[in-house]
Amino acid sequence: MITKRPLRADAERNRQKVLEVAQAVFAAEGLAVPIDEIARRAGLGVGTLYRHFPTKEALFEAIVVGRLESLIAHAAERVEAADPGAAFFAFLARMVEEGAAKRDFTEALASTGVDLTRVLGDLKKDLGRLMGTLLKRGQAAGAVRKDVGVPEIVALMTGAFASIDRVGAGPRARERLLAIVSDGLRGPTARVPAGPDPAGPAGPAKPPRAARKAPVRIRVVGRGPNV
Repeated sequence: MITKRPLRADAERNRQKVLEVAQAVFAAEGLAVPIDEIARRAGLGVGTLYRHFPTKEALFEAIVVGRLESLIAHAAERVEAADPGAAFFAFLARMVEEGAAKRDFTEALASTGVDLTRVLGDLKKDLGRLMGTLLKRGQAAGAVRKDVGVPEIVALMTGAFASIDRVGAGPRARERLLAIVSDGLRGPTARVPAGPDPAGPAGPAKPPRAARKAPVRIRVVGRGPNV
């Protein structure tokens, strides 16, 4: 296996600058922005950019790999969290966020014939293992239902959010969908009540007017009018 030589500090800074600018520009203006324009906005020469990313596809690949590595780091930081349930559901939220950000880049790479299994295969295995650990800890704590595994969660998350993205839903809709999915995955003891207790702090609600008992009238013989 060939080991890549680490970049000099200044070269690494330039590379990260290109990645940051590229992601911001592509997100705002679409993937058709020329790579030379990315170099200009990053304040770098075109030659510097091409030394790191010889093609636009290489830039897309670096963005996708970087985002997946970020998600892996997020999961790794939480496998020993004191609250396993909170750690698992925070990971799901981050998974949705990263998925939305890298989906266009992944599709663009696939359309050029790049072998995504070769590029992302090992990283996805690492992510799957960490996800499994987060899931098992959440289930052991009673925070996550016990009848689901990693394959079902991946299918549920990717399918649901790919569908909502296809209809052009915005961030608020994605947040609502995440809340619905998360609630369905919670263990019985961890589910959030659907609403406040109808009794509330003021005590039980009054019965409908028609259901209230009419006052009883008693006839007392020899003692004046009825009461």
